[in-house]
Amino acid sequence: MSAVPAKIRAFVKQLVQLSLVDGCVSAEQVAGILEYLEKNPPANPLASLQAYHKAIAVEIAKGEARVEHAGPVTAEALAAIASALSKRYARPVSPLATANPTLLAGLRVRIGDDVYESSVAGQLAALSAAS
Repeated sequence: MSAVPAKIRAFVKQLVQLSLVDGCVSAEQVAGILEYLEKNPPANPLASLQAYHKAIAVEIAKGEARVEHAGPVTAEALAAIASALSKRYARPVSPLATANPTLLAGLRVRIGDDVYESSVAGQLAALSAAS
């Protein structure tokens, strides 16, 4: 895939900012932007829409904490994780829990591109890499 031209990146950055309400992607704002773009297509509509789609997906991922767990995890633990991450990222974060027995024990939390590892499998991999 080729690099996105600077003009399109700047345009998409503006569109993403217009898509946010209180730091979160607003479906209504996105719908309004898409309606505007349909009536007033940019110079390169396909590349612009693809870049906008990717940028919105990244923004949505920043508000979701994907919590992988080896054993049971309580609603209170998920709420605590969401609260801590909401404070850290200064935006609302929703936890999405998924069982992952390959972790052996502990948790792995992914939010956007960030990964917080607290699993036995992660610790074993780090020990193996250090050897």
